[in-house]
Amino acid sequence: MDRIDDGLETKAGAGSDIGALFAEFSTAFEDFKRTNDQRLTEIEKRGSADGLLEGKLDRLNAVLDGQKAALDRAAAERARPALEGKAAVPDGEYKQAFSAYVKRGEEKALQIGVGSDGGYVVPGEVETEITRRMTAISPIRAIAGVRQVSGAIYKRPITVSGPATGWVGETASRPQTASQTLAELSYPTTELYAMPAATSAFLDDAAVDVGQWIADEVNAAFSAQETTAFVTGDGVNKPTGFLSATTVAESAWSWGNLGYLATGTAGALPASNASDVLIDLVYALKAGYRQNASWVMNRKTQGALRKLKDADGNYLWQPAASADGRASFMGFPLVEAEDMPDIGANSLSIAFGDFRRGYLIVDRQGVNILRDPFSAKPYVLFYTTKRVGGGIADYDAIKLLKFAAS
Repeated sequence: MDRIDDGLETKAGAGSDIGALFAEFSTAFEDFKRTNDQRLTEIEKRGSADGLLEGKLDRLNAVLDGQKAALDRAAAERARPALEGKAAVPDGEYKQAFSAYVKRGEEKALQIGVGSDGGYVVPGEVETEITRRMTAISPIRAIAGVRQVSGAIYKRPITVSGPATGWVGETASRPQTASQTLAELSYPTTELYAMPAATSAFLDDAAVDVGQWIADEVNAAFSAQETTAFVTGDGVNKPTGFLSATTVAESAWSWGNLGYLATGTAGALPASNASDVLIDLVYALKAGYRQNASWVMNRKTQGALRKLKDADGNYLWQPAASADGRASFMGFPLVEAEDMPDIGANSLSIAFGDFRRGYLIVDRQGVNILRDPFSAKPYVLFYTTKRVGGGIADYDAIKLLKFAAS
């Protein structure tokens, strides 16, 4: 068995041309399909596949993951806004005051956006940039519902069951019907912080786009912490993740719980007709949610699903149609979230649902920066905070696949 060339994986991370990266990704997927077809043929004929062939398939899976990461990085780089000197910036006077504060600590020109605690509120265009880039990088934020609030807690009433109705004849009596059932969901916002550092010489450099630098530094720290909290957060000083909800078998589902389907095999998909349980998961979701649904899983789980085919021999996993698009599985977008658990005994490794309706992220308006030139000399620290909350908004909009016997 020929060994796959290492150059493919190296090449994927080397360039920044999105078109070339996307072409390489498509080529790698065709190679993956040919190799997997060969593996399936050997299993059908001999009951098992050659070990070298299995190894090649695993390597190709890793190549696809590496090339997708390279595509994401290139897309983020292309979306980077112009530097301060190359484009007009709104609120120019306020932007200049903010820049002076960050570089030298000057506050004499500031009249708006000063927090009562002595912090400094980031100007609107920088705040928007931080949130936008977190949306691009944080996979859950990109598909969830998002609300901006001005208070510490966002409360949302929801109808659990509607009023009872009935048909009656023209002259028949109208007995009283049961009223609707309401519930209130509460989303407290908690503090998320980052503290990038810079030298005074760096900040004095006239070419430095201060707002862009803060967005870059804070973005990576915020997005990683956010995604973990939105998936597995326990609600203690952080948002409540959707996997922290109480889970029950779909047949026993009730409001306040997330329903799951079991694969029938602990730690694995069924040995035969593996895709059937995934089809069942799709149709466990009501039609009103299904039309906007997405798959959520981590990279390793996605690698396992890439090997599945339908009855006509078509691969259920398909690459994105464009460089900035999403891969799909069974026709629905697939979102890669590394905080989802690996496949294992009793793991909830796959989520499927309308996350726009099923999970709500609450952002308190404003990102605050406190400049500290004293604590870590010769570095200037920028204590940057924002308040974020999150939790399930509709318990019927998300379903889970449990890798368990029942």
